[in-house]
Amino acid sequence: MEKKKVVVVGGGIAGIQASLDLADRGFEVHLVEKSPSIGGHMAQLDKTFPTNDCSMCILSPKMISCADHDNIVLHTYSELEAVEGAAPSFKVAIREKARYIDVDRCTACGDCVAKCPVKVPSEFEEGLTIRKAIYIPFPQAVPMKMTIDKDQCRKLTEDKCGVCKKVCQAEAVDYEQEDDIIELDAAAIVVANGFDMMDASTMPQYGFGVCKDVVTSLQLERILSASGPTSGHLQRPSDGNEPKKLGFVQCVGSRDTRTHSYCSSVCCMYATKEAILAREHAPDVQITIFYMDMRATGKGFQEFVSRAKDSYDVRYVRTRPAMIQSANGESGVLMSYETRGLAGEPVTEELDLLVLCPALVPAKDNYSLTKILGTELDADGFFVTPKLAYPTDTTVYGVLVCGFASGPIDIPDSVSQASAVAARAAEIIEGGRA
Repeated sequence: MEKKKVVVVGGGIAGIQASLDLADRGFEVHLVEKSPSIGGHMAQLDKTFPTNDCSMCILSPKMISCADHDNIVLHTYSELEAVEGAAPSFKVAIREKARYIDVDRCTACGDCVAKCPVKVPSEFEEGLTIRKAIYIPFPQAVPMKMTIDKDQCRKLTEDKCGVCKKVCQAEAVDYEQEDDIIELDAAAIVVANGFDMMDASTMPQYGFGVCKDVVTSLQLERILSASGPTSGHLQRPSDGNEPKKLGFVQCVGSRDTRTHSYCSSVCCMYATKEAILAREHAPDVQITIFYMDMRATGKGFQEFVSRAKDSYDVRYVRTRPAMIQSANGESGVLMSYETRGLAGEPVTEELDLLVLCPALVPAKDNYSLTKILGTELDADGFFVTPKLAYPTDTTVYGVLVCGFASGPIDIPDSVSQASAVAARAAEIIEGGRA
């Protein structure tokens, strides 16, 4: 008997968990990820709150299980092209974009990367370092195969160079490769395409892109990571020195009617986590978190904040900054704010490094996915889930959603919701309630 197929869109932790649960139930899962590797944003994190467990120690085994599972087919560097029909008989087309690499031949030896002359900012390292035009996104990538960036490769844009093909002993480089369209029948579709981070440079009052020592929280994650550009050493970008005074600014672009009115859910906690990690990496650093309201509502979250205050001397100041600018030429940051109270006093504080916590926003491809799937988005751009009894159902029967695609949510809740969506998909496929 032919296995029922489920298409999962998004290869972050939610999509991975949903795929593993569905595959273990005996369904054939087609996991579609637009990046060259599965893993999503969790792969960029150093630790996870509130336990400060190693992020990749949790994620990497699940990534490998996905790749090795007999019931899971990975479609990385791919996108959902078209969907027709209705559950349980969707007609799905998946576009597998050309990597210009024969993945069956590629051994990921790295000879091509070493010789490639083109250097561009690394997306995985949040622009803190460079990658080549031919690359693997990060050391634990799944699949561990090269990809050629067609917009940066001189051979593909100018018909020059071609050095990667010359040095590839496996003969894996194929400049003539084209996109491939995979068509299949699916009984259900799961959307788990995660989130994007708001571009903090669109709010110039915070100094991002102007002050060298103003970074985003995701950039700090990479700085603190042992696999990151500084090998885990806490350094500021302007001169590479270890900061003595470090600040965090919460709610950059979130809980603001001019940008995004909702709370991003995780910022209070990941700022606290990063503050603790920063103290562990640099015991003498003084840390201040500037916040609007502390939202530590999860299990063990408030205790985590108390631990940061009591054991790591993290200072919490309730305010919003009025102005951020460079302090001394190209190094340091001056931040002006008012103290809270009836007679708020203006304060200007000098910091060596300032970390912004920007709004986490719905993935950009939510809008194109909605057109393909026929689903609806709410005013903020998240997928509408109208049924209280079935909170993972979208407005189209058989199209389900989990993780940040449904609204702001943290990693543990994303994993729980992914398992719930797998159970709901199985119920729909096997003739359960509508």
